Amino acid sequence: MSSGILPPAPSGGPVDDNAVVDAQLMAAQTRGGFWHDVFQRLRRSPVAWIGAIIVLAFLLVAALAPLLAPYPAESLPGQRFITPTDIPGPGEMAEFPLGLDRFGGDVLSKLIWGAQASLQIGVISTALGLLGGMFLGLLAGMFGGWVDALVMRFVDILLSVPNLLLAVSIAAILGQSQLAIMIAIGASQVPVFARLLRASMLQQRGADYVLSAQTLGLSRRSITMTHVLPNSVGPVIVQGTLTLATAVIDAAALSFLGLGGGLPQTAEWGRMLTYAQAELAIAPWLAFLPGICIAVTALGFTLLGESLREAMDPRTRAR
Repeated sequence: MSSGILPPAPSGGPVDDNAVVDAQLMAAQTRGGFWHDVFQRLRRSPVAWIGAIIVLAFLLVAALAPLLAPYPAESLPGQRFITPTDIPGPGEMAEFPLGLDRFGGDVLSKLIWGAQASLQIGVISTALGLLGGMFLGLLAGMFGGWVDALVMRFVDILLSVPNLLLAVSIAAILGQSQLAIMIAIGASQVPVFARLLRASMLQQRGADYVLSAQTLGLSRRSITMTHVLPNSVGPVIVQGTLTLATAVIDAAALSFLGLGGGLPQTAEWGRMLTYAQAELAIAPWLAFLPGICIAVTALGFTLLGESLREAMDPRTRAR
């Protein structure tokens, strides 16, 4: 019998869609495993390629900022060219291809260094939210009962407050600094990861392999850490990718509100937007360029995350 081919349905009988999906998924996993199949679907997705290219470009610019940026992050090489009524714009001066800002900083250099700052804030804040959410979700999914109820009520309280408002409140309490922004954004993401991991673990607890492990006499801790948790983190990983886009936007928003600390000439996209407000009439590019960087970066993470979610979805993987 040839492998990977479904047997024909009995003549005159209805086809069970769930059985077809399960059989196709089993055949795919037999050929190369779950993650191999996910990777192959991502390779065939144009949306995934677009998202991956954007994200890779963002990561390379952030990592190579010291080599790519013409000037240091907080240097003001064009101060002498700034007047109260005129700011040199893109293409007006060869040494400053994207023009200058109000303080005399090179806009191109600040955009490049701003990518590094945004990546640092986005990755660290998402990691903090992921670790905190997985810890709470693991507690709820492992023990259940009153532990589950207590953890979920705490999560519900956090969810009752809008993410940005919660982040602003935490950042205002901790003080104006990048560390405060990272903690604030991470804390606002904890409820999402906690509920997602808990739901995934509850779904896995009724699987056949868990019942088999229980029959063999394995402890609850062993079953959870060895079997249930590894099979439940897939949706959490996808959500983490999508949350990176939100983290970049939230970091820009908090910096825009003046909660990021630092000097006015600090290279960070949200801070660039803050100080561009007063110059919109004479230098609109100062707001347009960092805004485009924020939007494109968030789009890249979103496209990659959505493609990963679709590749891991059993219903779409079966097609």
